[in-house]
Amino acid sequence: MTPELALKHLWTVAGCDPVALHAVSLSGADPALPSVHRIGALASATIAATGLAAAELRRLRGGARQHVSVQMRRALAAFRSERYLRIDDGPPPLLRDPIMGFYETGDGRWIQLHTNFPHHLQGVLRVLDCANDRAAVAAAIRGWEGATLDSTLANEGLCAALIRSPDEWAALDQAKAIARLPLFEIERIGDAPPERPGRTDVGVGPDSDRPLVGVRVLDLSRIIAGPVGGRALAHHGADVLMINGPHLPNIAPLVIDNGRGKRSALIDLREAVGGDTLRTLARDTDIFLQAYRPGALAAHGFGPDELARLRPGIVYVSVCAYGHTGPWAQRRGFDSLVQSASGIAWAERAAAGGSEPRHLPCQALDHATGYLAAFGAMVALARRATEGGSWHVKVSLAQTGRWLQSFGLLPEGQRAPDLKLDDVRDCMSTVSSEFGNVLAVQPAEQMEQTPAFYALPPSRIGAHEAKW
Repeated sequence: MTPELALKHLWTVAGCDPVALHAVSLSGADPALPSVHRIGALASATIAATGLAAAELRRLRGGARQHVSVQMRRALAAFRSERYLRIDDGPPPLLRDPIMGFYETGDGRWIQLHTNFPHHLQGVLRVLDCANDRAAVAAAIRGWEGATLDSTLANEGLCAALIRSPDEWAALDQAKAIARLPLFEIERIGDAPPERPGRTDVGVGPDSDRPLVGVRVLDLSRIIAGPVGGRALAHHGADVLMINGPHLPNIAPLVIDNGRGKRSALIDLREAVGGDTLRTLARDTDIFLQAYRPGALAAHGFGPDELARLRPGIVYVSVCAYGHTGPWAQRRGFDSLVQSASGIAWAERAAAGGSEPRHLPCQALDHATGYLAAFGAMVALARRATEGGSWHVKVSLAQTGRWLQSFGLLPEGQRAPDLKLDDVRDCMSTVSSEFGNVLAVQPAEQMEQTPAFYALPPSRIGAHEAKW
């Protein structure tokens, strides 16, 4: 699969005008990172689709058609943005708990633990009945059968994945449920009159011509996939307000990297006043982006149907790990776990010839799903402008992973050189923030008339009021 064919697939599935594809140019070829998977094509296509959708929205506002270009090296830098982040020229950020990783089980299988949140770590240690020490964890896991430990941890609401081959994954009911779905869904969920993107009261100025100027986004997501979607909307001009719960854990470098271009507020949905505040915000928002497990926000009264009634014309975007249907829909998951469960880590190990599984050299499922969320949201805004309605966009890491696996493998792909920080410095810039001087990757899509950029530096969680 080439980047051009992948982009054409995205554009076609979304039902967009094929003429617009003539305004895109892509450069670079896989392998551009050490991997047998065509992650360069995935990165280039999803980022180009996002840029082109932004350009088309601007055209709906009366702007001229503009050219969009994406270099694969820049796209992959964006897909590894959290790795390249630096604060005050300091060391690379610490992104993983020491216990996180692969372990061999008693029956010769491998399992991956994900313990980046303290409560997940403590839950795993409780199930294993061992100390917070990697050697102790490894010894405890050798006393378990792999499949039994996988299901036990999942039933406890913890984060792990048995390493499966692609064929083993395909035989599971969850994989079959994913196979029946398209790559993403954009569904009309309510009636509303046509509504142009953005607002008419944003005034004039150097930023008034940006594709998403005046578009309001509530970003209720954490870690990578959802926040990348909100960040992509921000770098095309949207007013993005990130909403966190005061009790919810975060990973500090990701707050910085994915908080660029956004404001940040705290709302506690466990309290009635928090629900009232969020409803007030939602009544005047265009895009409601959330990355909680299916049904979690609906339990608080903020499901897609409820918000479509509250705010006719809303675009509700749902991001999850294993898909919105099937027996694993409620299973907690992250990018690396989906790679492990679905055969991606198995295929990387098979190509390398070693015994321990291997992940992709970037969080490709997270980043691609984030860009697909932003792309779907913009496509839905365009539909709202022409035909009206409220819309629900659904994406998941597992659906994205299945699409990547359909691209085919590059047998010698792991021989490709890695991209070090010095190799991508021209893709980065420094901004002053309350965290210090932040060196970070800039948007990869090159827009001929409306360059993508972050109008705001990252800020601490809860730095702003919960209001527009």
